[in-house]
Amino acid sequence: MRKFMLVALGISLGAAPLAATDTYPRQPGVDVQHYRFALALNDSTNEISGDATITVRFTKGGLTSFFLDLATPADGKGMTVTSVTRDSSSLRYTHTGDHLTVRLATPTIAGELRKFTVAYHGIPASGLYIGKNSHGERAFFSWNWPDKARQWLPMIDHPSDKATSEFIITAPAKYAVVSNGLLQDEILLGDGRKVTHWKQSVPIASWLNAIGVEQFAVHHAGMVKGVELQTWVAHQDRDNGITSFEEPARQALAFYSEHIGPYSYEKLANVAAAFGGGGTEHASAIFYGEKVVTDKPATAIVAHEIAHQWFGDSITESDWDDAWLSEGFATYFTLLFTEHYSGRDAFVPGLVRARTTALAAEQKYNEPVVHRNISDLRGVIPPLVYQKGGWVLHMLRAQLGTDTFWKGIREYYARYRNSSASTDDLRRVMEEVSGQKLGWFFDQWLNRDYSPALTGTWSYDPAARKVSIDLTQTQSDGVYRLPLDIGLVGDSAGVAPEIAKIEMTAATQHFEIPVASPPRDVVLDPNTWVLMQPPKFSKR
Repeated sequence: MRKFMLVALGISLGAAPLAATDTYPRQPGVDVQHYRFALALNDSTNEISGDATITVRFTKGGLTSFFLDLATPADGKGMTVTSVTRDSSSLRYTHTGDHLTVRLATPTIAGELRKFTVAYHGIPASGLYIGKNSHGERAFFSWNWPDKARQWLPMIDHPSDKATSEFIITAPAKYAVVSNGLLQDEILLGDGRKVTHWKQSVPIASWLNAIGVEQFAVHHAGMVKGVELQTWVAHQDRDNGITSFEEPARQALAFYSEHIGPYSYEKLANVAAAFGGGGTEHASAIFYGEKVVTDKPATAIVAHEIAHQWFGDSITESDWDDAWLSEGFATYFTLLFTEHYSGRDAFVPGLVRARTTALAAEQKYNEPVVHRNISDLRGVIPPLVYQKGGWVLHMLRAQLGTDTFWKGIREYYARYRNSSASTDDLRRVMEEVSGQKLGWFFDQWLNRDYSPALTGTWSYDPAARKVSIDLTQTQSDGVYRLPLDIGLVGDSAGVAPEIAKIEMTAATQHFEIPVASPPRDVVLDPNTWVLMQPPKFSKR
C-alpha cells in the first residue's frame, strides 16, 4: 500500500501467454551483487554527498560499458557526479537523461566481478524527503516507490535486479538512523556527528532500500518466530507507536510464517515516517505515515505491509507489468489474516468491499490486472492491481480448493524466495501442485478488462422434482469459463443453502438440478467466490 502525502509540503477460453514486459531498458549481462552507500546528511542544507560502491557481476563477455540510473541536475536539484573509479583508477563516464553510463577500461569477461565507486552530491528532487515531521522537527526519510531511488542513489532502479546493500550514514549525533537489515555500528565522531552502519544481507529490489533519520524513540519488542520486532516513532509518540504496531505485527509475523514460509530478513522494524497516511513495505523496515500512529492498533495496514515482506519484497515481480504479484497478494493475504483471527463473518464483508472497489475500477480504468507494457509508472498500481488482483487469488483458491491453494502458495514462496517471479511462474507452480491446466483461468481473469455480468431466471418443476436455471453472460468482451455455486435455499430459517455446482462455458446456457424438496429461493454464488457484477437473477 502506498498512499503517502508529504507533511508541510471477444476472447477465447484457451490459454494465452502472459508475456508482457514493461519498457525499462534491460542490460543483458549486467547483474549487480551489492551496493554500499556512504552518505553524509546535515542540518544546514538539504544537499547530500555520497560515495556509492557497486559490485557488478558481468555474466556476458565483451561489454565495454554499462549504466546506472541516477537523476541528472535540473532546476537546482538532482545529483552531480564528481568521479567514477575502479581500484582507484578513474573511468570515463557520461551522465545525461538520468543515466550514468560508465565506460569500462577493458571489455568484460563472462562471470567476473568488478567493483566501482561513484562520488556524487546534490539535493534530491524526490526519493529522499528532507523536511519537518508532524512535531516540527527535522527528519530525513526515503520514499523510492516505484522508481525514485535514482533520485538520490546510483543503482539499477528496476525490480528485476536484486542485490544486497548497506548504508553508512553520517549525520548530526542527535539523530537515530534506521535502515534495512542489521545494525553494524554506531560511532560518535566527537565533532557533533555520528556514523551509523546498517547492512542488508538478503538481496532486495532497488526501491526497497530505505533510510529514516529522526529523533526517534526506539522500542525493542522481543522476538516473534525468531525475528526481532522493533518500533521506531518520533520520541513524542512512543506509547502510541507501541499500541499501533506491535500486537498486529506479532499476529502477522506468526500467521504468515506458519502458513507461507520463513520470514526472509534479519529484523522487522515498523517505522513512523514524516509523511501523511499509508505505508510502504521496505524490506525489514516498513514505513508508515505518521497519521497511522494513534491510540489504537493499526491492524489492517500493518497486516498488509507485513504480507509484502513475503510478496513484493522476498518474491518481487520481475517487471512492473506484474505489479499485482505484490499488491494483489498483500490485499488478499490481509483478508486471509482477517479470516484466521476474526473468522468468516469478518472475512466476507472485506471481500465484498474489495469486489465493489474492483468493479468500479474496471469501469474507470478500462484495462486488465496485468499491464500491457507499462511505460508510465504513475499508473502502475491502480485499484485493479490491489482489489481485483486479490480477488483473482480468492477465485484461484475456489478453483483449487483451500488445501491445494495453500500448498501452491508455500511451493511458490519456497521456489522464488529472495528472487523475482512472473505471473507465468505462479501459474506453473499452481498447475504442478494441483494437476490442473490453468492457462484459461489466468488468461481470463488477468488479461481482460471487465468481469462477468449475468442475467437469468429459475423455476421449480414439481413433477420432475428439479430446478431449471437459464443464465446469460451479458458482458461485452466475450464469454467466460465460469464455475458457479448455486445455493438452494430451504424453508428452515438459519440453515445454510444446499450447494450445487455448475460451470458456464457459453453465452447462454440451461441447467437442471435435481432436488429433494422445492426450494424457497435459488441464489447464485451464495458463498462469495466469484468476481462478477451483481447478477440480475429471479424466479420466473
